[in-house]
Amino acid sequence: MKFLLSLFTSILLFGTGQQGRAQSLQPTPQLPFKIYDTKTGEQLTITELADRMKNTDVLFWGEEHNDTIGHILELKMLKMLQERYTNKLVLSLEMFETDCQVLVDEYMGGFISEEKFIKDARAWNNYSDYQPMVEYAKANKIPLVAANSPRRYNSMMSKRGPKTLDSLGSSSKAFIAKLPVYAPKEGAYYKKFVSIMGGEENIHSPNMYASQCLWDATMAKSIDRAVSDNKKNGIVMHVAGRFHSDEYLGTVAQLARKNKDLKVQTISCFVADDFAKPDYISYEPLANYVIVTRSQSAE
Repeated sequence: MKFLLSLFTSILLFGTGQQGRAQSLQPTPQLPFKIYDTKTGEQLTITELADRMKNTDVLFWGEEHNDTIGHILELKMLKMLQERYTNKLVLSLEMFETDCQVLVDEYMGGFISEEKFIKDARAWNNYSDYQPMVEYAKANKIPLVAANSPRRYNSMMSKRGPKTLDSLGSSSKAFIAKLPVYAPKEGAYYKKFVSIMGGEENIHSPNMYASQCLWDATMAKSIDRAVSDNKKNGIVMHVAGRFHSDEYLGTVAQLARKNKDLKVQTISCFVADDFAKPDYISYEPLANYVIVTRSQSAE
């Protein structure tokens, strides 16, 4: 949680049970993970999880950014979806911002070097965690969407409020969600935001929550456009920090506001302290599917 708070703050300010219901899956030493269907109570293999994506328009994969096992599983899922949705799969990433889409396209098309791509597209410091997905997408001609709001606009929103963004030119506004952004200071998502910030006393700007919602709404806009551009009966796999999708809030809720007809499924993947005997009941509200992993330091 401290890592998530640190990442959120840096990007925002400078720019982020019931054991009887499931049969125990014996993880391999190399990949210690367990997958749980929160609706049926079943424990699944990752192949079975991929099979359940049939007829899904958007898959939200909510991750912890420092979960090594989670990153490996993301790539496995991407490959399995490619097998099932050949030429109908799109990869959408929080890790690249919308104003870098042209650079993404140039790299995916082989026009610029990886070194230039990483530098000019402002890749995250842990880009090596996402590089395998990007390279797989490149090799298999899977469209890659730079989904996130450019951090400079989030910083403007946080420091000077939404009127600053509203005065931007049309070319700048094209990179963000339509204004004003839906950001009521009430309800479950606001409470969750206050909690991760460590209390209202740590929210130093009255516009920080609106900035968070701009982030979510812009990713929702990017996903919705990707669905429209994708072929019929295709799927968009969106990877982002799980704060944006857990409990069907954040980007999931913003996407539902834009297009309530989309068939959406969510995954929450995280390192679990109770990996040996997960408290699945407490995890059920998080997503359609929960993936718990074991910390490498615990091995």
